[in-house]
Amino acid sequence: MDHFDANGFRSNVGIILTREDGSLLLAGRARQSGWQFPQGGIQVNETPLDAMYRELSEEVGLGRDAVDIMGETGGWLHYRLPDKYVRKNQEPLCIGQRQRWFMLRLLREDHEFNLDTTDTPEFDRWKWVDYWRPVKEVIYFKRQVYSAALTELAPLLFAEDVPPRPGWWPERWSANAEWHPE
Repeated sequence: MDHFDANGFRSNVGIILTREDGSLLLAGRARQSGWQFPQGGIQVNETPLDAMYRELSEEVGLGRDAVDIMGETGGWLHYRLPDKYVRKNQEPLCIGQRQRWFMLRLLREDHEFNLDTTDTPEFDRWKWVDYWRPVKEVIYFKRQVYSAALTELAPLLFAEDVPPRPGWWPERWSANAEWHPE
């Protein structure tokens, strides 16, 4: 059972998987057109670190020895679900997610990914993308959290020169971690 805080936010981990060239793994939602980072709920009595390793195994088929932890966000990043995505007849009511993000360096080869480790795989394809690209490709209501996580963790991957934000980057994405789309 997943953990929820008192405000209705589901506790969750996000995984930013990197390669030596600074590109990031973006995974395609199974039988859908959407893309996102691997992520998943934190179960009751599970630490964020344990949840991250479990999700890494379930979603992309990698074990602890396949990655190096570069760092994690200093706190929780939140996003609210748009009203049309809130399942009002579900208990506990989930109004969004609070996430702890981890940046990992891949220590293995791409061919070791396995997206088919569960009965209902989360993803059916993957690709490597430039650093800021996931913000544009993720569903709109997660963009601010992606922006916040990538901004906070960028110095772990780019010691001196973080890539500049692209021209399509709206200023409001840089304001704060809890951005509520209209």
